[in-house]
Amino acid sequence: MSTKPLVAASSTRRAFLKGAGSAGAIALTIGFEWGGTARRAFAGSVTPIAGAAFVPNAFVRIDTDNRVTVIAKHVEMGQGAYTGIATVVAEELDADWSQVRVESAPADVKRYANLVFGMQGTGGSSAMANSWNQLREAGAKARAMLLAAAAKEWKVPVTELTVERGTVFHAGKKRQATFGALVATAATLPVPESAQLKDPKDFKLIGRQVPRVDAAAKSDGTAQFTIDVALPGMLVALLQRPPLFGATVKSFDSAGAAAVPGVVKVVQVPGGVAVVARSFWAAKQGRDALKIDWDDSKAEKRSSATLMAEYRHLADQPAPSARKDGDAVGAIKAAARTVSASYEFPYLAHAPMEPLDAVVKLNADSCEIWAGDQFQTIDQANAARTAGLQPQQVSIHTLYAGGSFGRRANVISDYIVEAVSIAKACGADGTPIKLQWTREDDIHGGLYRPMYFHKLEAGLNGKGELTGWRHVVVGQSIMADTAFAGMIKNGIDPTSVEGASTIGYAIPNIDVELSTTKTGVPVLWWRVVGSSHTIFAVEAFMDEVAHAAGQDTFAFRRKLLDGQPRMKAVLELVAEKAGWGIPLPPGKGRGIAVAEAFNTFVGQVAEVSVDKNGQVKVDRVVCAVDCGTPINPDIIAAQMEGGIGFGLGAILYGEITLKDGRVEQNNFNNYRVLRMNEMPKVEVHIVPSTAPPTGVGEPGVAPLGPAVANAIFAASGKRHYVMPFTKA
Repeated sequence: MSTKPLVAASSTRRAFLKGAGSAGAIALTIGFEWGGTARRAFAGSVTPIAGAAFVPNAFVRIDTDNRVTVIAKHVEMGQGAYTGIATVVAEELDADWSQVRVESAPADVKRYANLVFGMQGTGGSSAMANSWNQLREAGAKARAMLLAAAAKEWKVPVTELTVERGTVFHAGKKRQATFGALVATAATLPVPESAQLKDPKDFKLIGRQVPRVDAAAKSDGTAQFTIDVALPGMLVALLQRPPLFGATVKSFDSAGAAAVPGVVKVVQVPGGVAVVARSFWAAKQGRDALKIDWDDSKAEKRSSATLMAEYRHLADQPAPSARKDGDAVGAIKAAARTVSASYEFPYLAHAPMEPLDAVVKLNADSCEIWAGDQFQTIDQANAARTAGLQPQQVSIHTLYAGGSFGRRANVISDYIVEAVSIAKACGADGTPIKLQWTREDDIHGGLYRPMYFHKLEAGLNGKGELTGWRHVVVGQSIMADTAFAGMIKNGIDPTSVEGASTIGYAIPNIDVELSTTKTGVPVLWWRVVGSSHTIFAVEAFMDEVAHAAGQDTFAFRRKLLDGQPRMKAVLELVAEKAGWGIPLPPGKGRGIAVAEAFNTFVGQVAEVSVDKNGQVKVDRVVCAVDCGTPINPDIIAAQMEGGIGFGLGAILYGEITLKDGRVEQNNFNNYRVLRMNEMPKVEVHIVPSTAPPTGVGEPGVAPLGPAVANAIFAASGKRHYVMPFTKA
């Protein structure tokens, strides 16, 4: 192969970043205004400040003590966004990495919008993709101003100056000055209309393993998560939600709860009945003592088996077309050989390590929120509506989030709205109230990855060539009845069919249909969204079709990807690095799968062992990823490794099941996640690239399931059609 991969460092080698010192009195802040599809910046004003507010849309602050603060508009929830954002700025600025720190941006859509979403928020693996040019310009313009400041002070041409690791040099006069020494002068200069960006060959930080900016704080316990927040006079609230989705409170008896020492108030809110106490444990005991009579007349009462039976029936009914190339039905009818299969996918919980929580301080004219906030603009608006305020009266302090996988990014802002509604019911007197979900609340709380059923058919001609492909998807819409409903076109929610309708294989006749269901179970995007199920169906079925054609599954895919050079490249790379074609002992097998998600291309080969009792052990996963310019290879590797572990736990064990409408799982005892001893050896190979960076937080999940399923077939001859595998 002509492409040489970057081999990412092992995730066990994590370095720590030392603190950057105290803040200085004068800071240089660079502001930008972004708008429109062109994403062009114009010169804003730069003002000397002494602890005052910064100019709008500031991304860079440099203090007199040489500390470089990068303002991050994206939440850090473990995916490495803070480090990636800081790296891009520091690269163009030529800052010393030890000087760099990161602060979370306030909730302000005018200054900090995600340029993909048009609102402030993190998701869709878009943090680096949408920020790339914006942050490079922020760093480059700040650097240009520091050079101009030095030129002004030393009375020399800017062209004679150089910058290295936070210091400006003039070789001729043998002078040098730190950034901090120059900010007072630089702050009086105008922001340049443009600044020269670095040639990638000159990158010193991008593409290298710089230490994570959050490593030290997360190691020594000083990192601030919402669960850590303790404000003076703060109360803790737990909310009793209905046991059935769609049920409401008919009446309740709070006497038992009120008698628990430490309980301060019991209040009814739209989401249920809340117990507010001086501690978590008092609130928990008080909630356990509540007696609530629920009205379940409009609640969802079907069981999972009933729902899946309905989905299977719908798969045989006419449905809207998500993609139609040629005549797939006709091609399959005329085929020399046909193949068919169906796949069942359950509801899945997100189960982040830190359950949902938020701290709210509500007054008559203001609302202050502390949370690991993922959708600041939406949460600000929903909090304001709940409190009876205007969005500008709501401030949000975005803290570290202990995982999310999509759960904290929801259009109803459920946990934020609950916290505000409880504070409002308690009198909105400025008392800080922390709403804390328990793990059981999290598992029972809804907003799951939807249940889906997939039905596929394919036709092969006499030469073993794939001539027709028909794929029917049945499941709930995530977008329906939300602010994103406008994305649904002609009955097609793109999040239901991505990975299926966007299949990259060159097949002359393709038909993809979507039958959208209605249930009372609230759903939400889950890590890698639609591709979490569509890629499994596509890649597991493609494997079956290749075997039916009597061809090697890697070679069969490769021939169909001539028009997809980046996907073909990761397929070839992962096969090479995994030793595809080298025989394995009996009871062992390899499986391969490839996927594109959020413009990132990932190929994976899984090696598994299957014992005589059918027990499966995933021994090794080799991963190749093309995510454009690799900003930090170590973080890319970590996200691929994390996605592989996350996806493996889901396909082996993950399911939320309903019995008469009630969720049967409670905690990690029966909502199993992958255990440490089950994690396979993982090797990550990164394709070098100078293309704009794309996301890595989600795409690593997509091909893992089918790669493992295909490996199990290679080892044992058994295919899996029902998730999780433990059900089969």
